[in-house]
Formats: sequence, C-alpha cells, structure tokens
Amino acid sequence: MATVSSITGVTVELVEFPALLTSPATTKSYFLGGAGVRGLDIDGEFVKFTTIGVYLEESAVSSLSPKWKGKTPPELIESLDFYRDIIKGPFEKLIRSVKLKTLSGPKYVSKVSENCIAHIKSDGLYGEEEEKAIQELKQAFKDQNFPPRTAAFYRQTPNGTLALSFSKDETIPEHEHTIIHNKPVSEAVLETMIGEIPVSPSLKESLATRLYEFMQNDNFKIEH
Repeated sequence: MATVSSITGVTVELVEFPALLTSPATTKSYFLGGAGVRGLDIDGEFVKFTTIGVYLEESAVSSLSPKWKGKTPPELIESLDFYRDIIKGPFEKLIRSVKLKTLSGPKYVSKVSENCIAHIKSDGLYGEEEEKAIQELKQAFKDQNFPPRTAAFYRQTPNGTLALSFSKDETIPEHEHTIIHNKPVSEAVLETMIGEIPVSPSLKESLATRLYEFMQNDNFKIEH
C-alpha cells in the first residue's frame, strides 16, 4: 500500500509541494503526481517564472495502470498519448502554480489564454462557447496580482469544469473564486503545461517518473 509518507513531496526552486493536498472547497484529497518549473529563454538566459505541481485523485493510478504500467519512464516521457490520458482521464486534477517572480494577473493570464486558444484551435474545437470561457478565465485574473510565493489553483473535473482559486500564502482557499464550465478550455490549461508543446518539460518528466513508480504498486492507496 502506498501511503502519504511513501509518496513523498517535491521541492522545486525552494517551493515545497507536499505529497498530499486536501481542498477545503471540495474536501477531496489529491496526491502529488509531479512538479516542475516554468520559464522562458530571454536573451539567451532561462528565466524562471513559476513552479507547477499537478495533483491527482487516487483513482488516477488504477485508471492509467492497465495501459501504461509496462512502460519505462523514458517511454512514458516520449508518449503524447500518456499525457493525454492524464489530461482527459476520468479523475480530478488539482494544479498548484506558485509564482517565483511578481506577475500581474492580466499579464499572466494573457499568456495562458494565448496558449489555450492555440491548442483548442488546433483541435478544431474553438467556437463561441470556448471564446466565452476564455473571457471568463481572463476576467477571473483581471484584478489579481501575484508577488513571489503566491499561488493560483486550477481544479479540473472529468465533466469539464474548471474551478479557479487564488492564495497569498500557497495554501488552498476555502472558497473557489470562479467556476468555468467548458471542457475544451478546462483540458487546454493542463495540455499547455504537459502536452505536445509544454511550458514545463521538467513537470512532464516528474509526472512520468513518479507515476511509473506508483503504477508498480497494485494496491496504491493514499491515506486520508
């Protein structure tokens, strides 16, 4: 049995991602699937802006295992289908994005929205409802400001709901700020992080390596 102590947390750029998170808004518990850094090459220098942790419901392991248990970590890292099965899997995901540099809400969400729109359009799914959902996403961040160590949370449900919340001290708020009902937009947020053109390759590698270990345990279960 995999317990919280054996799952272990991860530290990225001095930001701690604990092994387990419980959302006050849903009372659900999630285990840390993986964590990594997001940055950009600016004038030849890699500038780190955020760290990202992807948490998953316990059922994620039993959902992924039948198809992926026999694969090695390098094979998982190279497989876009593996990450798509995480993104589209029938289990909740809770994404915790902690800022390393001061970012304004509008500036941050502008890039997130741009990446989401590009992916949705590439799938031929961008229509009026998606455009409306993107506007809701931008509106949610409109009055936000993110100094270092503040966080944004994205909770994604299998039915396509995207719930947003914001924290000044990295903890999960008791109440969610905005709930958006649009499956393509909800999935696109995580797709831009770990999909075909990822903003965080280190997060992809962490997910593959850790989920490989978890899938070796036929009795994977987190303690609540």
